[in-house]
Amino acid sequence: MTERTAQRPRIPSLAGELAAEFAGTLILILFGVGVVAQVAAAGIGDHDSIAWAWGLGVTLGVYVAARISGAHLNPAVTIGLAAFKEFAWRKTAPYIAAQTAGAFIAALLVRWNYSEVLAKVDPGHTIKTQGVFSTLPGNGTLPVGTWGAFRDQVIGTAILLFVIKALTDIRNSPPLANLAPFLIGLLVVAIGMAFGTDAGYAINPARDYGPRLASFLTGYGGAWRDQYGDLYFWVPIVGPLIGGVLGVGLYKALIGRFLPPEEPAQDIAKPEPQYETA
Repeated sequence: MTERTAQRPRIPSLAGELAAEFAGTLILILFGVGVVAQVAAAGIGDHDSIAWAWGLGVTLGVYVAARISGAHLNPAVTIGLAAFKEFAWRKTAPYIAAQTAGAFIAALLVRWNYSEVLAKVDPGHTIKTQGVFSTLPGNGTLPVGTWGAFRDQVIGTAILLFVIKALTDIRNSPPLANLAPFLIGLLVVAIGMAFGTDAGYAINPARDYGPRLASFLTGYGGAWRDQYGDLYFWVPIVGPLIGGVLGVGLYKALIGRFLPPEEPAQDIAKPEPQYETA
């Protein structure tokens, strides 16, 4: 037996997992916040380009991180899995910190890159372009209040986690040939196109809080409030966390408990690792 064949697969350390979560979320937010900045500041693109870029950002972020960390990229995924003993609680706080840091740094890069055009279209850095970085009820223009947006975030994130579980449960005929990240990206596109009105489909606390903090530190003094002046930043944090747990729970109750038990892996055909994100 050669030295190459004798080596066992290397198990990533927690530091490696956190680096992967940071990098995957960074990629996600670079594409997601970047496309909104392009549409809002330069008028290039529209709602559909935003939905597709967010979905592609999710797909690419998952491909970056999945092999090492499972590519949660979203505290709602991390908490939702931990609540049902599918992820270690001791890792939840470090994962969430890494995800939020990745989102924060990515938003700073987008803010810097689009600094000239944002200053041109909105010199005072007001609510007009605040939505580039963080979500608002009714996307800042439609008659949706705090609780309507909260409801929307619970529902949207529950859908996200329910379908992610369906796509990644190896007992449920998941997609083969490493296609799960692509389909999860399409899931985010679908949520954006069907549930983007009431609250901008944050469905991810790190996606909203990291860029919101970055915008506040770079001139958006009203970043924590909505267009009505109400304190709003907590809605896309608490709503998705509740929705994530609800989505995983519903999947287990309606689908998971009726699936056959997982068959032992064979040496000649080991299954690919599961992919979890948002």
